[in-house]
Amino acid sequence: MSTEEQQDRLLRWVERVAAFCVEEWGLPPITGRILGWLMICDPAEQSAGQIAEVIQASRASLTSNMRFLTAIGLVKKVRRPGDRTSYYRIEDDAWQKVIQRKLESLSAFGEIADEGLGIVGGEGHRTERIKAAHDSLTWLQNLAARHPLRR
Repeated sequence: MSTEEQQDRLLRWVERVAAFCVEEWGLPPITGRILGWLMICDPAEQSAGQIAEVIQASRASLTSNMRFLTAIGLVKKVRRPGDRTSYYRIEDDAWQKVIQRKLESLSAFGEIADEGLGIVGGEGHRTERIKAAHDSLTWLQNLAARHPLRR
């Protein structure tokens, strides 16, 4: 496979990551492209200019998205001694953080479901609908507790 063909394959994969991030998480496509590229690029640390060039993004848009990804702990800004350029890499535990945040969010909704059960009482269609949500969330929490992510 030629270098150009390999690059095309990489970029198609990056677009799949971006589409997933848009559809499942409501993120802008550029955010998904950054995550996808940082997952698959070599070397693992890339400058903003390198990332912008590969994913064909403006530096301004890239900068604001890098700030967001850095602030939420998925991307790490790295400096090299004697080099004024900032480099970025995906955090080693980025996906563990994503999953943990999602579990915490679902856990918070579990508390809301508990409150709903208290409001509607113990029987009826309303109780069944709330209990279905509550039971599903409890199952997921128990599953995660029994099978913690190990690296």
